[in-house]
Amino acid sequence: MSRVISLVLGGGRGTRLYPLTKSRSKPAVPIGGKYRLIDIPIANCIHSDLNRIFVLTQFNSVSLHRHIANTYTFDAFGGGFVEILAAQQTMQHETWYQGTADAVRRNVAYFKDGDYDLVLILSGDQLYRMDFRKMIATHKESQADVTIATLPVGDKEATACGIMRIDAAGRVIDFIEKPKTPEALARVRTEPDWMAKRGIDSRGRTYLASMGIYLFNSQLLIDMLGTGGATDFGKEVFPKAIQTMRVQAHLFDSYWEDIGTIGAFHQANIDLTKPDAPFDFAGHAERIYTRPRYLACSKLAGATIKDSLISEGCIIGKGAVIEDSVIGLRARIGENVTIRNSYIMGLDYIESDRQMRENRDLGRPDLGIASGSVVESAIIDKNARIGRDCRIVNQHGDEETEEAPHYMIRDGIIVIPRQTTLADLSVI
Repeated sequence: MSRVISLVLGGGRGTRLYPLTKSRSKPAVPIGGKYRLIDIPIANCIHSDLNRIFVLTQFNSVSLHRHIANTYTFDAFGGGFVEILAAQQTMQHETWYQGTADAVRRNVAYFKDGDYDLVLILSGDQLYRMDFRKMIATHKESQADVTIATLPVGDKEATACGIMRIDAAGRVIDFIEKPKTPEALARVRTEPDWMAKRGIDSRGRTYLASMGIYLFNSQLLIDMLGTGGATDFGKEVFPKAIQTMRVQAHLFDSYWEDIGTIGAFHQANIDLTKPDAPFDFAGHAERIYTRPRYLACSKLAGATIKDSLISEGCIIGKGAVIEDSVIGLRARIGENVTIRNSYIMGLDYIESDRQMRENRDLGRPDLGIASGSVVESAIIDKNARIGRDCRIVNQHGDEETEEAPHYMIRDGIIVIPRQTTLADLSVI
């Protein structure tokens, strides 16, 4: 495993997750109350005995740098590391990354001279558990040049993914990025019997989608990126590679969620609260790691809580009702507050008595959610100040709105941006 280098692609501007990416990069977005998106691929690497990891990013990377530095420190004798490679101007390149392949090409120098046989490329905005050692075994046993992790999907999901057609030996013989027409879909359809022979119940999922997880022979990847100007793996690199190289599929059939949109992000968090959650941070032997914070236990003063996650350091007032929701670190929730189907990201710090006196003098709410407020189907980003008796309920049933000073609605979910202040009696 020491001869494998892992590259986690942090993505571009994260426009589909805006405004959560307004002041942070996509991998730094909090998930599950106390984690960050970047913790998922890194934990999968660590549990797969892969501890040489680069994270490639280019937008709003300060909080991501801070999180990586405060979380991942390896034994000095083991050679492990997690390092950020932020986009930068050089004598050869003066622009931002132009795509996934371009991002890797621009950082070849950081792993080219190392003693690495394989390069594992991962996405920074997915929720899943996977043992990459099994993928490496598939790659070696098939003597592949490239291996792509693939997941069965149905018709609806197929149009948003890179879809592969595979021969009897599992070799990729066709690849179409986001097929839209019936003809294109028919070309890459996989027969349910083919999946059944490999232990997968198709359940109407007749397409094999790329999971955005790739394994390359190191020198081959360096050579491929050194010739031509391909900028994207799915659109350019793979369609060409399958013509001259052995591109193998690694089958995966477990929970995997691309959480690149507000709707998907909100649902992924709410799903964590269910008794039979498809992904469970708590009930699995292989933990997801994150920054240790040494916070006190949460304090609940007569609140009613159902199917929810409550992070450390919270204070929840008397009469509060919390259902099907995730409450983040240090959250302050007042008396008689109602929260349903929502993700409250919490606070980065606790206000002092002096700061709260200043709040009174300025006529602004304290950090957190003040008494009597109602929050439904919403995401409230960190360090927000929600006044008394506010109603954040999407009263008009809007699916999408333009960005307003205090909120935005995307995929029907209200998003209150980081550090927003809502006055008493506000209604959204």
